[in-house]
Amino acid sequence: MQGASSDRIVRRLAAILAADVAGYSRLMGQDEEGTHERLKTHLGQLVEPKIKEHRGRTVKNTGDGFLSEFASVVDAVRCAVEIQRGMRDRERDVPDERRILFRIGINLGDVIAEEHDIFGDGVNVAARLEGLAEPGGICVSGTVHDHVRDKLDVVFEDMSEQRVKNIARPVHVWRVRHGGGPVASAPAPALALPDKPSIAVLPFQNMSGDPDQEYFADGMVEEIITALSKVRWFFVVARNSTFAYKSQAIDIKRVGRQLGVRYVLEGSVRRSANRIRITAQLIDATTGNHVWAERYDREIADIFTIQDEITERVVSSIEPELYAAEHYRSRRKPPESLDAWECVARALSCIGQGTVAANAQAEALCRRALTIEPNYGQAHSLLAWVLLRPPFGGSEIGTYLPEAFAEAVAALNLDQRDPWAHLVYGIALWRMRRNDEAEQAFHQAVDLNPNFALALAFLGSPLGARGAAEEAIKSAERALRLSPADGLIGAYASFAIGFAHFSTRRYADSIVWVRRIIEKQPENLMAHCLLIAAAAIEGEVEMAAEALTVLLRLHPNFSLAWASKSAPFGGKMLNRLLEGLRKAGVSEG
Repeated sequence: MQGASSDRIVRRLAAILAADVAGYSRLMGQDEEGTHERLKTHLGQLVEPKIKEHRGRTVKNTGDGFLSEFASVVDAVRCAVEIQRGMRDRERDVPDERRILFRIGINLGDVIAEEHDIFGDGVNVAARLEGLAEPGGICVSGTVHDHVRDKLDVVFEDMSEQRVKNIARPVHVWRVRHGGGPVASAPAPALALPDKPSIAVLPFQNMSGDPDQEYFADGMVEEIITALSKVRWFFVVARNSTFAYKSQAIDIKRVGRQLGVRYVLEGSVRRSANRIRITAQLIDATTGNHVWAERYDREIADIFTIQDEITERVVSSIEPELYAAEHYRSRRKPPESLDAWECVARALSCIGQGTVAANAQAEALCRRALTIEPNYGQAHSLLAWVLLRPPFGGSEIGTYLPEAFAEAVAALNLDQRDPWAHLVYGIALWRMRRNDEAEQAFHQAVDLNPNFALALAFLGSPLGARGAAEEAIKSAERALRLSPADGLIGAYASFAIGFAHFSTRRYADSIVWVRRIIEKQPENLMAHCLLIAAAAIEGEVEMAAEALTVLLRLHPNFSLAWASKSAPFGGKMLNRLLEGLRKAGVSEG
């Protein structure tokens, strides 16, 4: 028998209003007692009376905000608009950097009701909407918008569907623009976006109230700006421009317009006892959508070591995320309307697929980019790399190497400080078996950008070829640590590690790593070669035979002669590879 009815969960449909103060920790750091007293006065003289006037109730105060519920969604939105109007009037004479500005989110949903609190996804969505609102602004869910759009004298702006933390489905978001819009001065003319990914790194908020953490946060932001500037494919706004926004309530879209950037990185630093928490999030300033976010928790030891580590992690994460975001953006446009950078962004994504068809598509995109802009260094770099990848399809090296090398040299001549130009130059040298020069080129790419995970992954192969196996593995492992989620880097780093184990006769270990490559790039012929040879030498006869069957299906004319010509290494390593292939039954050709 079920418990008494008084113990049953109480549910009801409610309009939920969630609000907090934008930049509250910063305001408290500037004037703790003054901010506290002003906020308490606003809550008592404006917020509470308005909530009661509109037949709502305050469920709880949350330190720097409040949670309220209303039986009517119209009442909830009308109350929010009047609170924001009242706050504008009450804070009119306060300097911009010291204003108390609420951000408000409103949702309509089913809630679990208790005496002093309410729970459920309806509440969680309202809290996420509040986080999307600008200082002084209001964001509502699509359900709220549908109920009130013809009943109130307000104008809504469609922010489209947004993915928000801990909510399984995207939320359709609308922003209130008339009567409850954000506090803002007259908008400055928007700067034109550059023709490559553009990013501004804003000062991180110090959430600790400890001035020492302010210096730490500022120093880390400077390091991130410097590190991102080494990625020559990005347009990065200088420190002096972004630090002008320090201690201000930030409207990401306005920052994007004023600085002429598509992406904005913001974050915060909070210290508690002997631990420090750093958050960072990358936002598309044209839409307000989150591209990437991460949180880092560390024990405080050497503060400069932590600063360097977090900078490295943030920068190495942002680069592939930006490429992915640019690819996604370019996919919304028809191929004939792509500009040169959008062609490059799509080509990068195609290369990551590791198939013959995707490689052909990448080549066509790079050639189109060069038709649009003949002196586009990035397009020359990518075209060189694409041309150097026909081992995927079994082409003879002599048919593509001359043009590939010429493209790599062209990229290098256009920009000697572009790490990508040195990378593809190194790949060309590696394919020509000029291993020492290739190693030097990869080192140059890493010197220009120490967080260049792809260059570190490639560096492992010539290191392994000359017998420096442990150094090769170390370089490849660093690439994997810098960019663990990037499948392309995973494939090249895995090859370097598998090749290093092969060079030291640790064939079982080599098999493990080479199989990882084939999982990501099933058409990678050189990975299949290494697997067959390692399995045959190790005595894994059935594995070698099965791998050879797969390889011959991909490349029916595969032979020892083809492998001898196409392998990017010679000497003892080539002889050992051919020995293993011969043992597995590969024909001489």
